Amino acid sequence: MSPSMSRRAIEVTHVVIESPKAASDIQASLESLIPPIDEETALLLSDGITDRLKQRLEAAPELSIFLKRDHGMLIGLYGNVRDAVQYEIGNPLTASRMTRYQLAAGLYAPLRVIIYEKSDGGSCIEYDLPSSVFGQFGDDRVTEVARGLDVALARALSAAAG
Repeated sequence: MSPSMSRRAIEVTHVVIESPKAASDIQASLESLIPPIDEETALLLSDGITDRLKQRLEAAPELSIFLKRDHGMLIGLYGNVRDAVQYEIGNPLTASRMTRYQLAAGLYAPLRVIIYEKSDGGSCIEYDLPSSVFGQFGDDRVTEVARGLDVALARALSAAAG
């Protein structure tokens, strides 16, 4: 049997938060509000599902930074380096609450956020609204969890920008 492929268009709500603050200040603020993912969690995951892992995940912060990428340096290939950092932000327990119903939701967990300096001063934070991204799966259980992410992410990013 040969593989099959399908395509469909989805509607995604894109959010832009503009701030007069420097991108580096927003990044520092965000990193003080959202801690990095607990390194022990990855180790515990490799050991399989255990009571200790479950306890660790249940005690974890609402959001964590999984990864931070410097996109501004890449722009240096074509001119001046800019301040632009992409973050992967999420929560493993929250992700599991969605992927247990729709494994494809793992495409978007953790979430991506970019913070960058604008050429005319100030900065922008951009991301896709979680409920709109996860809503494509048509599963109310997944969308409900994503709505909680909408609130948590907006609260943290607005605080960092303000």
